[in-house]
Amino acid sequence: SARYFRLAADQDDKEAQAQLGVLLQSGGDGVPQDLAESARYFRLSADQGDVNAQLQLGVLLRFDYDGVPRNLAEAARYLRLAADQGDAISQHSLGCAYLEGLGVLADPCEATRLFRLAADQQMSEAQLSLGRMLCEGYADVPADKRAGARLVAQVARAAGEDGETVRDRALELLCSYADETEVVAACCIGCGAHHRRMTKCSKCHTARFCSSECIKNMWPTHRPSCQRWQAEQAEEVVVELAADSSSN
Repeated sequence: SARYFRLAADQDDKEAQAQLGVLLQSGGDGVPQDLAESARYFRLSADQGDVNAQLQLGVLLRFDYDGVPRNLAEAARYLRLAADQGDAISQHSLGCAYLEGLGVLADPCEATRLFRLAADQQMSEAQLSLGRMLCEGYADVPADKRAGARLVAQVARAAGEDGETVRDRALELLCSYADETEVVAACCIGCGAHHRRMTKCSKCHTARFCSSECIKNMWPTHRPSCQRWQAEQAEEVVVELAADSSSN
């Protein structure tokens, strides 16, 4: 298939150019890895408007690889092209660039706008980024802890087995805000609803729930984080006891 992709790519078929770029990027199907050639084919395809090639090239240019020098401005330009076509991953990546000032002037408001566009497409990473910004507030972006906590809770609730890392980050983020304000403390990580009277998990004493039904429904999702937090708390106790013993 690589030979046919190359034949089509050399006839300016943008989809074939993008596919060949992917093959050259990772290596496989009898094609040795060649990041410089991968970037060349991605660029040919991206300049013809292929959204996947624009995304792949934008990501590739954010790092310094052998044969592909880092170029943050070009990375942002190609991510913008893909983002303008509605690609959620590109919108989130470009939002991160605007948040950190990578290849573009830092602009938290534009970062928030892009995060929101990607979040509206149910991209969990974007929902988490937007939720964090709303919970914390950032430069010209006013804090909205209630909306931010709801988004983070939504990520924690929706992420399945393929999103364990994102789910755990969402749970940790939500629980880290739990004692900051009454609004965030009143957010149930099971359903995202807000109540003044919440019940803490009886095992980790960190996660908060509005009802026994939410505890039951959320337990399979919460269990890995709960077990890790219990282990961390136990370790903290051991460290404190050791410190007390040495001081005496």
